[in-house]
Amino acid sequence: MMQLQDLLYGVTIKELVGKTDREINALNFDSRKVSKDDIFFAVVGTVADGHQFIEQTIEQGAGVIICENLPEIQDFTVTYIKVENTAVALGIIAGNYFGNPSADLKLIGITGTNGKTTIATILFKLFKDLGYKTGLLSTVENYINDTVVAATHTTPNPIALNQLLREMVDAGCDYCFMEVSSHAVSQHRIEGLTFSGGVFSNLTHDHLDFHKTFDAYLKAKKAFFDVLPKSAFALTNIDDKNGVVMLQNTKAHKKTYALKQLADFKAKIIENQFSGLHLDIDNEDVYFKLVGSFNAYNLLAVYGTAILLEQDKLKVLTLLSRLSGAEGRFDYITSADKIIGIVDYAHTPDAVQNVLSTIANIRKGTEQVITVIGCGGDRDKTKRPIMAQVACDWSDKVILTSDNPRTEDPQAIISEMEAGVSPTNKRKTLSILDRKEAIKTACHLAQPGDIILVAGKGHEKYQEINGVRNHFDDKEILLEQLKPIS
Repeated sequence: MMQLQDLLYGVTIKELVGKTDREINALNFDSRKVSKDDIFFAVVGTVADGHQFIEQTIEQGAGVIICENLPEIQDFTVTYIKVENTAVALGIIAGNYFGNPSADLKLIGITGTNGKTTIATILFKLFKDLGYKTGLLSTVENYINDTVVAATHTTPNPIALNQLLREMVDAGCDYCFMEVSSHAVSQHRIEGLTFSGGVFSNLTHDHLDFHKTFDAYLKAKKAFFDVLPKSAFALTNIDDKNGVVMLQNTKAHKKTYALKQLADFKAKIIENQFSGLHLDIDNEDVYFKLVGSFNAYNLLAVYGTAILLEQDKLKVLTLLSRLSGAEGRFDYITSADKIIGIVDYAHTPDAVQNVLSTIANIRKGTEQVITVIGCGGDRDKTKRPIMAQVACDWSDKVILTSDNPRTEDPQAIISEMEAGVSPTNKRKTLSILDRKEAIKTACHLAQPGDIILVAGKGHEKYQEINGVRNHFDDKEILLEQLKPIS
């Protein structure tokens, strides 16, 4: 149990009704979970407003209400704290509740549209191999050293986040590498955290269902760098036109990486094959297991981060050369008759083009590229025709199918994708509603040497239809159909 007055450090209070010398049991922003002596945070969310549940939580035993608007009728046994933004207060108080664990390790945040998971995952693997106890907070999985903790969001809520960081500190972790989503910045999920560094990968068309405009999306990413302290570093990809924007108002040490221009950390692609990348990185000749120019950027971001964290250059490059990427990111298999099947999480137009352009650079010229692709329901609709157009422009055959339709009609989603298929591309496009049938059809169409890309779901082991998640694994289906060599 903790005293309320100790938890309020750093919180800007507009109005206080009641006493602060009272014991607190737990923190909650979910009204259904509130019990005796809890603090209830009345957060204004995208679906519901927590202020509607204040009375209910008091009946359940809440001792403290933190809100943006005080209720007209108040309970004299309850402490009410009015703040400007409840979500901001939640982040600060959650940090205080768990002893501000982010200050007790080096927390590195990675943001951008594509590459976050790969960069964070490789950093985690690298620093473990360098001999450090390390944590990972990612879209795929969270890790505390070798212990896996299931991931539900790219960036967890402030209570879960600080609890995980506390567990990492208690387990002796020196570092934590964390994906920072634009949603997390906008919803103040990272409020109150102490970052030792921030990394920017790139910015392309995504999440406009949430942010509404590209400018709002860019500002959400930039806001992360704006609040980095002087003691931190800000590492950005300056080959991306938005890379310099991220550094405009940051107090952190500004550092850059690039393939195409002068930068603090520079690389050049010498060779790009399915077997991996051959790079000149910081004037060292190195072979890597990862494939594609997008992974050259990811490796460079990892390398730059490691050097900024004062690691030995040659040791870092040696260990990096042995590492594979994140699950479901250009994850490929080869069948006995030399058909290549690739599973990738690409779910934005730019990510799809990155993967397909990588395949185009590697292919010999005679083999077909067959792409299976869908778009998620209840998400940014504007990218659907563009996704289909990109897939058609870079593939010999395209099968439009379901992704995670969620609460939308999957056929309606496919129809919106079909709007991006030009008359000349219609002849090479099929629409198959059932994703498993779509993957099976691609495998039946493939001839020896052909390349099949299954895009959109990557590491996911489910398909969400009408709020129900059923087991579904793109790679599992590919393995069944292609029967690889080993």
